[in-house]
Amino acid sequence: MHSIGEMGRDSGLGVSALRFYDRVGVLPPARVDPGTGYRWYAPEQLDEARLLARLRQAGMPLADVRLVLAAWSGGDTGLVPRLLDGHLRRLERELADARGALSAVRARLGHKESTMTTTTRTARLTVPATEFAAALDSVRFAVGTDPELPVLGGILFDAEGEDLHVVATDRYRMAVARASTTGHGGERVRLTVPAPLVDAMRALLTGDSPALLTVDGDGIELETQGRRVAGQVLGEEFPDYRRLTRLPGGRRIPLDVPALRQGLAGQDGERCALVLTDTVTVADEAFESGFGSGYGADGDRVGVNPAFLLEALAVGDDMLLEYVGPKAPLVLLRSGTEDAFSLLMPCTLDA
Repeated sequence: MHSIGEMGRDSGLGVSALRFYDRVGVLPPARVDPGTGYRWYAPEQLDEARLLARLRQAGMPLADVRLVLAAWSGGDTGLVPRLLDGHLRRLERELADARGALSAVRARLGHKESTMTTTTRTARLTVPATEFAAALDSVRFAVGTDPELPVLGGILFDAEGEDLHVVATDRYRMAVARASTTGHGGERVRLTVPAPLVDAMRALLTGDSPALLTVDGDGIELETQGRRVAGQVLGEEFPDYRRLTRLPGGRRIPLDVPALRQGLAGQDGERCALVLTDTVTVADEAFESGFGSGYGADGDRVGVNPAFLLEALAVGDDMLLEYVGPKAPLVLLRSGTEDAFSLLMPCTLDA
């Protein structure tokens, strides 16, 4: 017999997925310990679990997955190919529909770009070096690395009035921080600075001297303590982060950051469950009887990428988590400030 942990590791489904498939009757364990509630799987169920993982990876709906697994286990070799062919045809139709919709979006985007006027960006502003360095450190972890989305491989510098906001996102998390400025009395200036240039700027911010930022068109320069670094900004427009961070208010939970880091460090998968009560803890696999009982009766569960959350927690020990709902981004804030925060998209716990 295989434990649920062994089954999850060997099948590629994961423990939370196996619990889900048990609850919905797709892959119930061969035996459930009546005393502890632990699930045990028969050796022959491993192939079935691997097949299930492949089918879900291919996006097959659960209703069809049930039929495939039933036919597979029953030895019906004729039904399975027909179900697979039907699913493939459905995916091809959906892909054709998606291509048409995206073509329409591209046409509208091209029209919008042709009607926009180009403006020249110019600005000179002074930023406290320590404050600017702290802001960059707070958002650097969220910079994207997808070569298909080069604009997310930089940090947005958004200067307006006396505020300089710096923003980074890789689609799955977003980090925002603020530094105060002087000398900029013009219109709002937004530009995306590539990550290597940001890192070169950060390397100069080692003292207490102020830093001078100069923007001239597509060029940007930082000067401090007689040293300077300059380069070109990215040409594409950064997403409107103000719209992305416009979330309804949620309940705020103080974090025991050292304990949470310790719990996350023991997670080796791409997702884990957090238990939200009056504090936040990592779900203990000892409470194996499944969601909706145990911890679930006492608090909310939300799935996260443990590596992403660890990076967000690296900015300090005095932090809060704002929880809006199971499908809304988690908001991580430093206590006492609303200007530095990060958003983390939740993961599903059933796949």
